[in-house]
This record gives sequence, C-alpha cells and structure tokens, in this order.
Amino acid sequence: MEELEHTCPHPRTTLTEPAIFATETSCDCRAPHEKLSITQARRGTPVDRPVRVYADGIFDLFHSGHARALMQAKNLFPNTYLIVGVCSDELTHKYKGFTVMTEHERYEALRHCRYVDEVLRDAPWTLTPEFLEKHKIDFVAHDDIPYSSAGSEDVYKHIKEAGMFVPTQRTEGISTSDIITRIVRDYDVYARRNLQRGYTAKELNVSYINEKKYRLQNQVDRMKEKVRNVEEKSKHFVYRVEEKSHDLIQKWEEKSREFIGNFLELFGPDGTWKQVFQERSGRMLSYALSPRESPCNSPPRELSPLRSPSPPSPPARWYNARPSPPTSPKGASALMSSMSEGDEDEK
Repeated sequence: MEELEHTCPHPRTTLTEPAIFATETSCDCRAPHEKLSITQARRGTPVDRPVRVYADGIFDLFHSGHARALMQAKNLFPNTYLIVGVCSDELTHKYKGFTVMTEHERYEALRHCRYVDEVLRDAPWTLTPEFLEKHKIDFVAHDDIPYSSAGSEDVYKHIKEAGMFVPTQRTEGISTSDIITRIVRDYDVYARRNLQRGYTAKELNVSYINEKKYRLQNQVDRMKEKVRNVEEKSKHFVYRVEEKSHDLIQKWEEKSREFIGNFLELFGPDGTWKQVFQERSGRMLSYALSPRESPCNSPPRELSPLRSPSPPSPPARWYNARPSPPTSPKGASALMSSMSEGDEDEK
C-alpha cells in the first residue's frame, strides 16, 4: 500500500512578502490528518508537517495587543503554521457592532504581521467541526476569558471540551475599545486637528456652528503658540544677558582684586615704594653727612712760580663777622651798641 506524504505548507522563513490568503481548501494534503495532543505538539511531532494553529478575531484598529496575541500563538510549538481568521463586516456589525476599519483594511493589516502565515477571509463566528476538518486545524488559540456572543456564554466551550484549545495572555492597557474611547472623549481635539489639516466639515459630519467654533479655537491656539514662542525666546534672551552680565561682573571682580593687590604691593605698609623711598632717603642723608673724598690717584695741583701761596685764612668765627652796613639810623645805633658790648666782653 502506497504511503501518502504530507504536502502541508511549511512556515515562512522570510519577511519579504505579506502572508498569503487562504483558498477554499488551505491544505491540499491527501494524507490523513492525525489528531495531535498538546504534549505531542510540544515535543515537535509529527516531524513531517507543522502544527496548524488557528486564531480568529475582528482585529479592528490593529494594535500591539493583537500582535502580541499572535506572537504567542506562533510560538506555542516548535513548528507552528499560524492561520488567522478575520470576520467580515456583515458578521461583525451583526454580533458585535460597527467597526472603524473595513474588512479589506483589516485583512491587509493581518497580512503584514510577521507572525501570520495565512489569512482566512470571512471567517465564521462560531467554529464548527466541519470547518476545523476542512482546514485541518490542530489547535485553536485565544485568550482564556469566556467569550459570550451569539446566544452562547462561551463560543469556544466545545473547542475546550475537545482538548483543542490553547490559551494566550491578553495585553493589559490596550484594546480596540480603549482606543475608540479615547477618540470619543477627545472628539473636539481630533475634529479641530482634521479641520486644520484640510478636511471639510461635511467629511467630519460637523455642523456649521461647530465648524466655526473649531476654527476659532484653532486660531486662538495658534495665537497662544505664538505667544508661547515669544516667551520662550525672551526667556532665552534674558538668560543669555544674565549669563553675560555674570561673566562681566566676575571679570570685573577679578580685575579689581588684581588692581588692589598690585596697589597694596606697591604702596602698602611694606610695599616696594616705601622701600625705595627709604633707600633713597638714607642715601641722600649719607651724602649730606659725609661727602665723597677726592680719588687717591688724582694728580696733585702744581703751584705757579709767579704766585706765592696765600697764607691760610684764619677760621671764621661767627662772632667776629662784621655786620653789613645799616640801612637806617635806628639800625646803625643798634649796631654800634652791639659792637661796643662786644668790645667790652673782649676786654
């Protein structure tokens, strides 16, 4: 009996192209599809084909929480082929509500996720045994929180009972509902932003009065931004002036300290000027008290033969000095009396 080989597609090893779209029969393998347990799949068996894991959802406003869930599903087993089912707009609007992105936009968003090997368009809301057999799905990956919808408390209850459910962890703090809540909460902000970017009031479904109000608010915001820019520039200018003035004051203080130090060094109590003055005063006083003598080796002065040396004059005494002639009679009489008194003293 001829043994049939598996022809299941192998996991992608490159990220140069987006994931493929599933056809009517995503696995054309003629070999029987053996039912695997989670233990077998985690051991890497069977070795001739990957473990086919299915994850479905709406994936509206595709975000990091979606990507992390698909990453967990892709890494459940050593050799995993991840199929992602995306529900259509018709089913989503019927069972969950209106979406922001269209189904085609959501399909394309999933195709460009690095963890996805195949995208199944128009996925069913509830997984039937026939659907699982048709696409030869081994396990279904989803978070473990009961998903109540379409009149059922948990649409994955029968999958869990069959042992085909593998749980993933939700990423807290991020979800499509949270993003929509932010948009609704800050509706005025986003409406004003899009009006400023060129969208019309009709495209934004904004009334005429609200349009004028938003445009006025945009003008006020632009004026505030200009004032804020002027304030920032003025603060920067003032800061630079203060910095320059601080540098000038610091330089002035340094120069003043240098000038005072030089002044004290020159004119202080023990300064250079006092020492120079004392040295010069002492030198002048010594010159006055003991003048310099003639050099010893100077030639003697020769006397002329025609002239005889004059006798030495007697030492002058102050009391022998004759006074100068008087200029007035009274002065003359006073002079005569003083001279007579001097004669008497000599006698």
